[in-house]
Amino acid sequence: MNQMDDHDPGPMHKGIQEVAEMLGVTQRALRFYEDNGLISPQRVSGTRIYSRRDMGRMQLILRGKRLGFSIREIREFLDLYDRDPTQHDQISHLLTRVREKIVDLKAQQVALEKTIGELIQIEAEAAEQLSKGGA
Repeated sequence: MNQMDDHDPGPMHKGIQEVAEMLGVTQRALRFYEDNGLISPQRVSGTRIYSRRDMGRMQLILRGKRLGFSIREIREFLDLYDRDPTQHDQISHLLTRVREKIVDLKAQQVALEKTIGELIQIEAEAAEQLSKGGA
């Protein structure tokens, strides 16, 4: 997860439909992340208005989601970013979580390879029985 751009060259306020289209998510997803406290769009006459900061946070959220992090873990990353402008704590925490995720994914990879091997064996045995006219 990389650094959000705090050097805002100017205001960028967009509505929920435009933000959803830009990010390739549904409006429902944006409301979900708002309900979970990960983004805080402003309300103008009842309409959600997203700032450049909200867009940056959403990009980090979506990247974290793609990488398999939970909402809780993503919230931790964002909270650390908000508390630590140097990002030292955020990067250290991220490094720990990424290393843990790599270990988990490698274990899943081994399990998947074993399962695929078993399925290939079952497939071969079933095809052989069919070719012999059995079953």
